[in-house]
Amino acid sequence: MNILITNDDGIHSQGLSVLKAALSDIARVMVIAPDRERSATGHSLTLTHPVRVEEIGKDSFVTDGTPADCVNIGIMGLVSVKPDMIVSGINPAPNLGDDVTYSGTVAAAMEGTLLGIPSFAVSINGSNNLYLESAGMTAVKIVNLIEKHGLPEGTFLNVNVPNLPSEKIKGMVITKQGKRAYREELLKRVDPRGKIYYWIGSKGIIDFQEEGTDVNAISGDMISITPLHLDLTDYAAMQCLKDWEI
Repeated sequence: MNILITNDDGIHSQGLSVLKAALSDIARVMVIAPDRERSATGHSLTLTHPVRVEEIGKDSFVTDGTPADCVNIGIMGLVSVKPDMIVSGINPAPNLGDDVTYSGTVAAAMEGTLLGIPSFAVSINGSNNLYLESAGMTAVKIVNLIEKHGLPEGTFLNVNVPNLPSEKIKGMVITKQGKRAYREELLKRVDPRGKIYYWIGSKGIIDFQEEGTDVNAISGDMISITPLHLDLTDYAAMQCLKDWEI
């Protein structure tokens, strides 16, 4: 197989290095990653200025673009062979519940799916003392499963791995997208020139523990595999809107 990997944490991320090492045992791995952290960029493409690309090694490129840019320019011809699969990660923080709407990691898998390539994102539930090898082993398993079974059209996977040694992880489970609430905070500051600026931040996260969700699986030391779909239509709401007699 030919696998293209990317992330939203930048080319020097340890998670990207671990992912490349793990997948190199089963495939030819090509890397296109941002030159710096691009977390929470969502599914943004760079359209108003050129995307700069530098080749830094065999099958390895760095860009000043977003994760979605990396996938787009890779599939559209930057790499020498068309990838059979896109893997985005390993993100050194979970992408659970509502996180998928912000995540550059998840957006890279979405972009791959839009362009017709089986794709998934993989994240680990931690920020310090990470057991990245556990996530790397999980990525290999998911690649093998997708190669064997394929994915439904328009579907990609969001995979979250507990921050534990592999022997302490209790298994894999198919989940639905859960719910997280961020306690948002806007910090107002003044720079040395007297100009006002703002930091958008969070005072913390509240995870809603609903059975069958990605949030619940991770809290139970299970690997969460959530199938996501490009079609965002709320079909139940369509009937409600018809009652409006528009």
